[in-house]
Amino acid sequence: MLRLTSSRFLAFAHKQPTFMPRVSVRMMSMAPPAAKPANPEFSSGPCKKRPGYNVDALDKRILGRSHRSKIGKERLALAIDESKRILGLPDDYLLGIVPASDTGAYEMAMWNMLGARNVDICYWESFGKGWYGDAVSHLKLKDLVEVNEFSADYGELPDLSKTNPDHDICFTFNGTTSGVRVPDGCDFISDDRTGLTLCDATSACFAMDMPWEKLDVTTYSWQKVLGGEGGHGVLILSPRAVERLETYVPENRPLPKIFRMTKKGKVDTSIFKGSTINTPSMLAVEDYIDALQWADSIGGVPGLKKLSLNNLAVIEKFVAENDWIDFLAKDPAIRSSTSVCCTLDLTAEQIKAFVSLLEKEGVALDIGGYRDAPPSIRIWCGSTVEQADVEALMPWLNWAYHQVKA
Repeated sequence: MLRLTSSRFLAFAHKQPTFMPRVSVRMMSMAPPAAKPANPEFSSGPCKKRPGYNVDALDKRILGRSHRSKIGKERLALAIDESKRILGLPDDYLLGIVPASDTGAYEMAMWNMLGARNVDICYWESFGKGWYGDAVSHLKLKDLVEVNEFSADYGELPDLSKTNPDHDICFTFNGTTSGVRVPDGCDFISDDRTGLTLCDATSACFAMDMPWEKLDVTTYSWQKVLGGEGGHGVLILSPRAVERLETYVPENRPLPKIFRMTKKGKVDTSIFKGSTINTPSMLAVEDYIDALQWADSIGGVPGLKKLSLNNLAVIEKFVAENDWIDFLAKDPAIRSSTSVCCTLDLTAEQIKAFVSLLEKEGVALDIGGYRDAPPSIRIWCGSTVEQADVEALMPWLNWAYHQVKA
């Protein structure tokens, strides 16, 4: 805010004394907004709990019991069945709970399935780049097949149409660290493909429409859109992915126990019925069931998607009204509605101060951009985040910007 003050000074014109006003400019501190978000949690993972969440409301019958007990198997099977129903999976797709979050699920698929044919790996942010690095440096796929790299800078997508339908295609549905997603429908994937598609959908599942007929392997973690706890991943397989598991055994590739999905040449279907490979946290499972019940109560995926898009719309309006902030993803068609990444008219150090100031004020927690991304902020707008909180945050972004810029 500017304050204008005037004083008078003596000037001489044609040797006649006159008094002229002098204007001075002094910066005033902008008052902070009156209202704060009711919940300041905007972390991109683990993410905010659902509205109304109360840990005391969880079913605690399973606590202290074996996951292989009757009730343990029933609760795991319920989590699997409800996930399939709410996501709208085809009847012949398999879904299983696996170790080590989305990372573990995706690595399981890579280590079991890649190497049978040439591979196209697409990435435009840190996690996709990590899959490429693992494929080349650890799986040594270039010793076996042709590995093609399709990459783009943060905020952009590579030309996905250049991928080959006869190759296996690895990609991220929604780049959590860049705020860039693939376009609706995944039209770059051929319906007549002979290769498999391996899709990391950790920050997309439940908040975006998943074209299941295009996806052979899909992974996610329930800590993202549904606000569950970390440590567990979900692996979804199409019949084509199952066929690959049963017909391709990589040579000289030892698999640790937590990666093994077959027995005697056949897929171990018990994994996809609730017999997990290792011991899960049954408290985390109950937490996930609670999230699924909430998701179902608001209309399933359509309801969850609407909540996330409404949150994005709030930020889009704010960005349109302020020229010091912009989206990392300039193209709305590839802009994420969950992991919303924005650049600011500030230096990297000023952005750190901006983020720290908002955290100090208790209005926005964990919104710093990912360490490998360009200097930016990242506001989680997934379905558990309430629109009123995003709306309340916007004036605080403006306030913090002017405090830091001054």
